Amino acid sequence: MADEQPAAKVERDPDTGLLMGSDGKERCWWHGGLDDYQRYHDTEWGWPVDEDRRLFEKICLEGFQSGLSWLTILRKRDAFRAAFANFEFDKVAEFTEADVERCLQDAGIVRHRRKIESTINNARRALDLRAEFGSLAAYFWSFEPKPEDRPARIDFATARTLGKTAESTALSKDLKKRGWSFVGPTTVYAFMQSMGMVNDHLEGCCCRNGVEAARDTFRRPEKRTGS
Repeated sequence: MADEQPAAKVERDPDTGLLMGSDGKERCWWHGGLDDYQRYHDTEWGWPVDEDRRLFEKICLEGFQSGLSWLTILRKRDAFRAAFANFEFDKVAEFTEADVERCLQDAGIVRHRRKIESTINNARRALDLRAEFGSLAAYFWSFEPKPEDRPARIDFATARTLGKTAESTALSKDLKKRGWSFVGPTTVYAFMQSMGMVNDHLEGCCCRNGVEAARDTFRRPEKRTGS
């Protein structure tokens, strides 16, 4: 979940944390009633993902978000995709210092040298993960929390305490051991939330049941035999 949310256009319920939309549906508060942010909330956040390109893109963008808001990154996402070869990590792994300099001149993205270099480094580390596990998806989903380790209810009070977990800490530690960077436990938990490894839509949010149904039928990727 992004930090530093924009000021909401509409009032959230102080007890439930839900916002009533113009369509009469209640949603999690954090999209602030902004059209593009609400669309992201409805169609992307929390829906389970097993596509390696999307997983790589999101964990890199979460790294770029550090110290910023997710809305800032979301509104720059197309520029990031153009700058980083649509986050096809086979291609990003081949970037050179010339690409770093090109990105540093790109006003459409966050021009932070260490984060740009981190994305290239992480692409190379992603190749290693794919070689070992068969896919990034198999690796990342192996850190999905067990149902018994999740809160019984995701109400407003609980949601505000969620920033990192034992699972996100374990994933962060393992990624760092494998040479990844900008993958702290809070960053990793935001990644897990957005990619559907947990369902943190609030109780009463119009998307919660749909996301939960999608998670129920989602086939968890597994490490390929012989990988």
